[in-house]
Amino acid sequence: MKDVVIVGAGLAGLSAGWRLRHWDTLLLEADGRVGGRIRSERRGDYWLNWGGHVFAGAGSSTDALLSEVGVSAVEIPGSLQALSMNGKFIRKGHIATYPFRIPMSLSSRIDTLRGGMKVVGGVAKYTRVVRKRAGESGAMRQQRIYDFHNEESFQDYIGDLSEDAAALFKTTVTRSAGDMDQISAGAGIGYFSLVLGFGQGLNRGIVGGPSTLTETIAASLGNRIQLGAAVHEVVHKKNSVIVRYTQGGVDREVEARAVVLATTADVSHRIGVDLPEDLRGALGQIKYGPHVSTAFLTNETSARPWDDIYAIAAPKRSFAIALNQASIVRGTESVRKPGGSFMTFSPAGLGRALLEKSDEDVIQTHLADLDQVLGHGFADSVVEAKAARWEVASPYCFPGRAKLQSTLMRGTNRVFLAGDFLGTLYTESSITSGFSAAQEAASLLATQRQARPNPGISIVA
Repeated sequence: MKDVVIVGAGLAGLSAGWRLRHWDTLLLEADGRVGGRIRSERRGDYWLNWGGHVFAGAGSSTDALLSEVGVSAVEIPGSLQALSMNGKFIRKGHIATYPFRIPMSLSSRIDTLRGGMKVVGGVAKYTRVVRKRAGESGAMRQQRIYDFHNEESFQDYIGDLSEDAAALFKTTVTRSAGDMDQISAGAGIGYFSLVLGFGQGLNRGIVGGPSTLTETIAASLGNRIQLGAAVHEVVHKKNSVIVRYTQGGVDREVEARAVVLATTADVSHRIGVDLPEDLRGALGQIKYGPHVSTAFLTNETSARPWDDIYAIAAPKRSFAIALNQASIVRGTESVRKPGGSFMTFSPAGLGRALLEKSDEDVIQTHLADLDQVLGHGFADSVVEAKAARWEVASPYCFPGRAKLQSTLMRGTNRVFLAGDFLGTLYTESSITSGFSAAQEAASLLATQRQARPNPGISIVA
């Protein structure tokens, strides 16, 4: 019997596996690779990236994991607030000045200012909501964040806007993977808070690419990780849990004292067949949006105007944002190295529009728009391009989501949940929930070890 079986080797499952590495564990992953929506590939000095790209800093679970594993992350050196819209490229500056600098009609400018003032007011309230309070648990704080403006959608909150004004707000909000009429007002405000740098921001990049973290953990866990192992049922017994899965066309099962379900909520709902009815019901209500992204490797030999820029918002394009993956390299070099790397990211409705297209169509669609955004012969410098897609990508906070949180956090005596759907900070939520599930499992195992019969030592006089 195993001590713990972890289902899912994404960031949450790997985090749990790392913290449980001193116990007898097994990680089952249905895919042929670890990392889930963390996916990058090294190319010399640069890396191609398709998934998670920014991470939390000092004092976070992410910071703890990076330190324990021995992987370096640095604050992203480039500008996070560049914008390309209606033929105008804004490199830097306060986001509040953008409505005056973008070519648009007077009515659109007024709409943007009106909506912006409402969002800024919301961000001020949100900043107070997310502030840590003495004596409270992380779960209490997370519930308070979910409760914030959770009764209406962001679309209802912001109101009807002209096309250009709506495009500006949409580009930021939909990075959550939900459209403006799908996510809650509080979630939309919270995303603006992250983008503007308030609260616990996500502003660090992993040196060498995000998969450096996941593959390093996987290497340390070795053959405890089984790939191509699709779990189809997790069932409680009196003092253990049975996990049934298929690998290589063969049906298998393994028994464990505890299980960490580190899969997306829909998968946990499907395979957790005897979880409490209210918990399964809550898992079944979690909503996800799609991601489609393309990574581009380039071979330019001289400096480019975007070398000191990391993120470029792109309203009214096929992608919401373009991300300069060479930014970390640019920030550490004394002489500009040849080449570079970019990532384009299409979430929510933009992603849905591309899901059924071929990889080549996705690449060409993204490249055409990126070439127009960047100019300077960008398309001619591309030497490699690869697309990736996730239909079930990031969970988004919808109106009414808050009422599910207490049920989701309950878990069971032997099956513990982990995943980014349990929080509002994406990669940070994955790692935090993985750590929490590992702690619960370790506590259970420690208690059982103490309860085992001890034959003692017989002393004969």
